[in-house]
Amino acid sequence: MKKILLLLLLCVSIGTYSYATIKNAQNRIVSFLRVSEQNIVKEDGSKHLILGTNLGNWLNPEGYMFGFQKTNAPWKINQMLCELIGPDDAAKFWKEFKENYITEKDIEFIASTGSNTIRLPFHYKLFTDEDYMGLTSQQDGFKIVDKVVEWCRKYNIYLILDMHDAPGGQTGDNIDDSYGYPWLFESETSQKKFCDIWEKIAEHYKNEPVILGYELINEPIAPYFSNMDEMNAKLELLQKRAVQAIRRKDKRHIILLGGAQWNGNFKPFSDWNYDNNIMYTCHRYGGEATKAAIQQIIDFRDKVNLPMYMGEIGHNTDQWQADFCKVMRDNNIGYTFWPYKKVDNSCFMAIKRPEGWQSIIDYSEKARITFKDIRDARPDQGVTKELLKKFIENSRFENCLVQDSYIKSLNINTDNN
Repeated sequence: MKKILLLLLLCVSIGTYSYATIKNAQNRIVSFLRVSEQNIVKEDGSKHLILGTNLGNWLNPEGYMFGFQKTNAPWKINQMLCELIGPDDAAKFWKEFKENYITEKDIEFIASTGSNTIRLPFHYKLFTDEDYMGLTSQQDGFKIVDKVVEWCRKYNIYLILDMHDAPGGQTGDNIDDSYGYPWLFESETSQKKFCDIWEKIAEHYKNEPVILGYELINEPIAPYFSNMDEMNAKLELLQKRAVQAIRRKDKRHIILLGGAQWNGNFKPFSDWNYDNNIMYTCHRYGGEATKAAIQQIIDFRDKVNLPMYMGEIGHNTDQWQADFCKVMRDNNIGYTFWPYKKVDNSCFMAIKRPEGWQSIIDYSEKARITFKDIRDARPDQGVTKELLKKFIENSRFENCLVQDSYIKSLNINTDNN
């Protein structure tokens, strides 16, 4: 009976979006997009202002979206699961997680809100034979992305492919699944792998108009390192190399370039004429919701006369989001809010924590340096397996809670798409 009532309530909430806006979404004709000065345009010349969300946590798990803090990177989360339930059951968890966390129903709902674009963060290992999310060979990156492409085509919504975790690590923090340093900028092996993977992706999707473009690298070079300026100087060179690799296979898709230091510093860029279909992407969390707060980004955009797009923003009050969305739209900057789904709120769809989930959070926060630490801290394995199973069930679209006020604050209006 409780499940029936929950479904009825969900249907009522979804109805706010589905009847009026899904029709508009399905009427949008998806065509290849291209850069035209400071705009993204369709084949008929009409403007496409990016409006939507990010499918974070699905293919690049982050601890805080599960309620964890110290156990924050994908490799740390996987290690914890192996300690809790063993490697075989951890692999099963990841398989079920990937199958259930995002489904066609999620894409349909995103389109129904008026969103016209989805940013899909992914880990480079999904396109290699490296150990990741339960697989050690024959990774399923293309299989998963192909499904998302099919769903986006069905609901006429564009898709940005974002390499969130690059070989060697591009950021040096938990978000890139690295080991605390941006080794990518010091390793020729990692740089070659980075470019080879993009070339392989470009070959696979070169004829797919649903793909808006390829975002080469997420938030490169965190501001923590004494040789930050030295690495910044290498960023544009690496991006050019990756653009050349993509263009060997794909001449049509837009390529998105992020700035250094959390996609916020564009000073390292001095050349923006080496390709005729590139644009830039910035990120911002917090600060004032004013034009003055992003004036440097606007100035850079105006100087290069190419589109600028806010790839990540969020985790703020509804009023702040509404105010800043107006600033962005007034200044011709599209946006995708982060993230679509996570525990609790501050997202499109909230996942309810299973009763007893705190036991896993407590384990995630404990020091597990020695094997004795692990043995002493480990909760009951049977209970843990049930909690993880329940988390996956709670993360399914029909069991999530629509965050109406959050979505409304984003001012995603299909009339302007």
